[in-house]
Amino acid sequence: MRAGTSSLTLRSLVARPVAVPMARPLGTSVETIDTAPLLLLDLETEEGITGRSYAFCYHVSIARSLQPIFRSLSEALAGARVEPLSLSRWLGRRFKLPGLAGPLAMAASAIDVAAWDALAIAAGLPLSTLLGSAPKPIDAYNSNGLGLMPAKAAADEAEELLAEGFRAVKLRVGGSDLGADLTRVRAVRAQIPGEALLMVDFNQALTFAEGMERCRALDDEGVYWIEEPIRHDDYRHAAQIAKATKTPIQAGENFLGLSPMSASLEAAASDYVMLDLDRIGGVSGWRSAAGLAAAYGREVSSHLFPEVSVHLLAATPTAHWLEFVDWAAPILEQPLEVIDGEAVPLPGPGIGLRWNEEAVARFALNNG
Repeated sequence: MRAGTSSLTLRSLVARPVAVPMARPLGTSVETIDTAPLLLLDLETEEGITGRSYAFCYHVSIARSLQPIFRSLSEALAGARVEPLSLSRWLGRRFKLPGLAGPLAMAASAIDVAAWDALAIAAGLPLSTLLGSAPKPIDAYNSNGLGLMPAKAAADEAEELLAEGFRAVKLRVGGSDLGADLTRVRAVRAQIPGEALLMVDFNQALTFAEGMERCRALDDEGVYWIEEPIRHDDYRHAAQIAKATKTPIQAGENFLGLSPMSASLEAAASDYVMLDLDRIGGVSGWRSAAGLAAAYGREVSSHLFPEVSVHLLAATPTAHWLEFVDWAAPILEQPLEVIDGEAVPLPGPGIGLRWNEEAVARFALNNG
């Protein structure tokens, strides 16, 4: 690493995998998730400031596999300046041969986020302020639960989720046939208040032909957006669905950096874009992606990581919706709050992440 202007020097990277039980299991068209495998990262500096972040790893095996990678990176980066852009470039070179994707992208993004957190703490500023904005409440929808389940159960759960202080919820669809999806959507829409917003997510479950049929069938069902009906990187067909459907199409959580995002925007594959912190490149990648979205006039929503996203959306020119999940809440000293449908940033400088060490110990993954 080359020295630079940062006043912070990286001493070590401490990564700890945990498996946190989810309050509401999430059934998607791909699989049912009932545990959140997280990789908690502490970026420790010689100056005594610690930046924090976490990666959502999808599988316990991935969370475990990242720990030795971080040990190696910690040795290699000891003494480096805490400069996110320089760190990102170094990591890009380090992982050039295997490719900066999948778990390695998670690792690089977690380091970037922790570096920004450390810099904001050192400056005594919230992250959003360091990024040129200010902390503020952000519109949030409840994305906990509401997986593929019977219609009545989905309607009851949607009502419960709204009662937690929200004005919008997201329902997973992509069941066995169109009729099942319509029954589920109609049951939820009939039971929740008329002013409440309902997003639906297919999780890439459909073929192009199915996507055309089901998305158009949802046009008159009171749905706010339709998310990822088909394979995330099939921009040509996604654009045809977006053009044929009155309901806005949401996509983007699988953008691995700016190149696929640019291709999607150029193809007009979606009406909205959604950025995932792990895949887009952490805070640094988000900043670039937010500018690209603004150039194309696309509203930006977040995917997971609400504690960080509430700061990033505050500094995003075309900020739209924050996806709220409480998966990290059990291991945080102070979880993110939603009041009157808006996510409220955690107090203090940086992101505000502080680990509940007793809970971290309880949910820690061993090496087995």
